[in-house]
Amino acid sequence: MVRTQNPWTCLFLALCLNAAAAQSQPSAKKKVVNQSDLPRFSYPANGSATTLLLADAATFGPFAAKVGADLDTIFRDYEVEDKATLKDLIYAKMELQLFAGNYAAARETLKSYRSLLEKPASKLTDGLITSCVLQSASDSSLNSPAYKAAFSQCLHHAVDSLPWEVVGDSIRGQLGFCRTVTAATVIAWVKTDLDPAAAKSGGLNSEEAWDLLNARRHLQYTVPVKEQCADVMGAYVAAHNVQKPDIWREREVTLTTSQKLTPVLIGIWDTGVDVSLFPGQVFDDSHPTASGNHGLAFDDFGNPSAAWLYPLTPAQEQDYPAFRQDLKGYLDLENNIDSPEAVALQKKLSTFTPEQLHQQAELRKVLGFYIHGTHVSGIAVRGNPAARLVVARFNDNLPDLTFAPTTEWANRLSADFQQMSNYFGTRNVRVVNMSWSDEPQEFELWLSKTGGGTDPVERKRRAQELYAIWHEAVENALRNAPDTLFVCAAGNADSDASFQQSVPAGLQLPNLISVGAVNQAGDETAFTSYGKTVVVDANGYEVESSVPGGEKMKLSGTSMASPNVANLAAKLFALDPNLTPQQVIDLIRKTSTTTEDGRRHLINPKAAVASLASAQPGR
Repeated sequence: MVRTQNPWTCLFLALCLNAAAAQSQPSAKKKVVNQSDLPRFSYPANGSATTLLLADAATFGPFAAKVGADLDTIFRDYEVEDKATLKDLIYAKMELQLFAGNYAAARETLKSYRSLLEKPASKLTDGLITSCVLQSASDSSLNSPAYKAAFSQCLHHAVDSLPWEVVGDSIRGQLGFCRTVTAATVIAWVKTDLDPAAAKSGGLNSEEAWDLLNARRHLQYTVPVKEQCADVMGAYVAAHNVQKPDIWREREVTLTTSQKLTPVLIGIWDTGVDVSLFPGQVFDDSHPTASGNHGLAFDDFGNPSAAWLYPLTPAQEQDYPAFRQDLKGYLDLENNIDSPEAVALQKKLSTFTPEQLHQQAELRKVLGFYIHGTHVSGIAVRGNPAARLVVARFNDNLPDLTFAPTTEWANRLSADFQQMSNYFGTRNVRVVNMSWSDEPQEFELWLSKTGGGTDPVERKRRAQELYAIWHEAVENALRNAPDTLFVCAAGNADSDASFQQSVPAGLQLPNLISVGAVNQAGDETAFTSYGKTVVVDANGYEVESSVPGGEKMKLSGTSMASPNVANLAAKLFALDPNLTPQQVIDLIRKTSTTTEDGRRHLINPKAAVASLASAQPGR
């Protein structure tokens, strides 16, 4: 009689054997300088990623074993110094150990993951929920009252003694997640973000495979204790929810017309702007372009457009008010506020089917993109009557474009970028905000989701070709407008912008400054990227500004930090139009305050304006 082995036992044995083999055969490792140096793998996903997510252990086991073997290959053959990448690799390994029921090994691997954390809040909060899952799952059966009680006790012990002034934002974020995650939301996310690749290309790449592991962990281990998680996090927030001091209010500078300001043009190279919200502060070009008299706009295919704001379909316009309510509801849930919007959002998430939530997610991707440029614009012109907005609209949401990328498309966008650069130069646009970034992996993902095939090496090659055109186009656009100061967002991936090969954030140019995000107290946000090119930090947490239609909303991201620096630069140019981009960068950096740990360089608009004034005593 043939005995059928537990697939998770097979996986665990395979991981051990592979690790032992790696130790017995030492060899020179390939040094990983950037993310393109990492090997690419592909995993068949017959049917859909959702099917694999919901599969039993016998079906999921071979997929997990292949992922584990490939992780071992990376650990064995590659020297990865980038901590963000190492964290991703180690966390995926820990999840495989969790699925195999090897909780002791998973706890040790989680310790290795947490040893790589550097941000103060992350050191204390990242992996807390998973740590308690590992401890509780080893003591009792999943979904049992004993498991949930053990998890709750563990989380209470871990959270209650944490310093609010350090972890407050992170705990609020985890509270929002615990109050909104359901089996349906996890399945809907996989339908939205992973199923297209499985359907179009017949498989998942490494990043997508790791995302699937993450989704399965949440489905099997987090969702059963979501109520306990929300109770613990909610009680902590309720007991400690004191707003941190707002350092930006004291540093803010508001200019007035009595200061003999020179009008300054601010380009918003973004998703489009609701120009109706900024009367008297929109550039009126005496030599209109094909788009009109406020700048340049291009559609998804790179063709000229006459719409300054990204156009919505009738269905999307109808859903827009509900999207704003849901967004407010989520922010309220993070802050432990049971507002009508928060209650309505929780009801929706608990009653909608995965397919309904998937359709909502697809719609909300567009709507989030739709509001972005307008929100950025409001930050950029705040407190500056001399500011005039110039629209430079295009679609940077690359992996969500429905058509496959081609060389022809990339070259067309390259020509568009050159046209934008020429426009900035001929119209004397002094500041351009770029709250976006792109990297080679985005092109790989885009190819994967639009039928790029299952060969990961070929897909990487094609992505590199497209990215090379894109990289050169962005860099040339900035170089060819030397009198324009470009301000860009570092990115929200909590990673090194240079290692990820992000453009523009990873570029080093004399007229470019990259910006990281901190909160209202100047503390580093969990999401902000970093690196040698990210030289200043600004408020990027719950920053209030307008969205299309005029409503005010608080949004977070380096997308919000970047226009805060563009705002300061525009004020300096308004006060002294003879300044060069390099002089403004030097002034912003010189007057920034470095934190004790040396990790952040917080802009100080008041000090920058005062420094400029002291250099011009007769002004």
